Amino acid sequence: MSLLAIDVGTTGCKVIAFREDGEILSQAYGEYPLIHPQPGWSELDSNVVWEKVSNGIRKVASETKHDPIEAISVASQGEAVTPVWGNCDVLANAITTFDSRTIGICDELFQDMSPLEIMQITGMPPSDIHTLAKIVWIQRNQPELYGEVWKFFGYEDFVNFRLGVDLAVDYSLAARTMFFDIINKTWSEKMLNLADIDPELLPKPVPSGSIIGEIGAKVSEELGLPQGVVVVAGGHDQPCGALGAGIIRSGELMDATGTVECIAPAFSEPVINNQMIDGNFACYPHVVEDLYVTLGFVSSGGVVLRWFRDNFAQFEIAQADKDGRDVYDILLDKIPDTPSSAMLLPHFTGSGTPHLDLESKGAIVGLTLSTTKAELVKSILEGISYEIKQNLSMLQNAGVEINEVRAIGGGAKSDKWLQLKADMFGKKVIALDISEGVCLGTAILSGTAIGKYKSIEEAVDLLVKPRETFYPRAEVAKQYNEKLNIYEKIYPSIKEINDQL
Repeated sequence: MSLLAIDVGTTGCKVIAFREDGEILSQAYGEYPLIHPQPGWSELDSNVVWEKVSNGIRKVASETKHDPIEAISVASQGEAVTPVWGNCDVLANAITTFDSRTIGICDELFQDMSPLEIMQITGMPPSDIHTLAKIVWIQRNQPELYGEVWKFFGYEDFVNFRLGVDLAVDYSLAARTMFFDIINKTWSEKMLNLADIDPELLPKPVPSGSIIGEIGAKVSEELGLPQGVVVVAGGHDQPCGALGAGIIRSGELMDATGTVECIAPAFSEPVINNQMIDGNFACYPHVVEDLYVTLGFVSSGGVVLRWFRDNFAQFEIAQADKDGRDVYDILLDKIPDTPSSAMLLPHFTGSGTPHLDLESKGAIVGLTLSTTKAELVKSILEGISYEIKQNLSMLQNAGVEINEVRAIGGGAKSDKWLQLKADMFGKKVIALDISEGVCLGTAILSGTAIGKYKSIEEAVDLLVKPRETFYPRAEVAKQYNEKLNIYEKIYPSIKEINDQL
């Protein structure tokens, strides 16, 4: 028996089969290009996305015949929207999250509503990135196309539709549209009316972990799947990753370090207030029942370390090739145990939360002739972590409880970085030995739905194992608290310069 998890990202998709004990049996990856028909526009060809997903399913299905797939669940990026005609023809490319054509639509639509009133319904601070603004743009600028639309799909519901099951979207991805009432768990009549959108254009919202259908014989044959595979509602990729990190109780937080560093705390009651809006923090259903999540992120996370490696670590790259070691291990071996004298602002691709300033740039301050390469490497780790620390502080001030941090992703392999985070955050940091958190989370949802696990809690206890725990050191934590006051002045001090650049 195996559980098939599909993760539809912005530039590629993963298809992974897990055995019931969590072992990865087979996996496939397919890339697809972002399309930029005009400056600032960002699209995906959903036919190509489905081609890559279906190819991945065929490959994994062919390699798991001795452990046949019993259930499928999909995690996906949020906000992207694909207009589809009744015979499943894709009418136009999907408009993805960070597409600039929608700028100003929310300001126009919501003139008579405060940001707090909007968030009290949708859980979302007003933003033009959400599906609502994208559909309104199509309505205004492509009226003939809009008139042909049967359904607007996100990628979870699009893939499930192609699998031939009921038209349904889970609560977490429904919330990313800004049409969803997160308290009453239904499409919001008020938001739909403001945008002049017929609710029949959207799929039915269902809880994550709901069984939404069984794949028919024709689709099963096309994809090489066994008969009777069940499809289970998955979720937004980050909450699925949080579940894969074992975030199933209020007060726990996922810290996923990859190209982008993202945090996702869970809490039992909705946290909706002006402090959340000021930090650009959403509040929406977790894929775990009766919990909510929010997201904070640093746009340039581990990618800054890669930038340093590619431009300034030729010696370490050669040494890694010679010794058969990871170049990052060599770079981090020599970093000082105390805070670096230099400070780095990691806004290499703009800032993440709380500022969401796409025009911000990276900076290094505090350089002297005695600054070493190791201190610069340490300043990169610290800069990324200072950004997360600011997010943690703002979330706690807004009323989000945070007791422990669970670390996954590439950054969770470095004990030195994890100790730095424990010191800076003043929290216990638990390193998890998990490489595919998003897909593992979706597998937990499907496995629980079909009875392979008695509960989400049982699945997490079985599949999510801590590798090591790091605790804050009082003296170093004190030093970081003092330096944080300095770090927080860097962005506002150079914002005007960056705008000019």
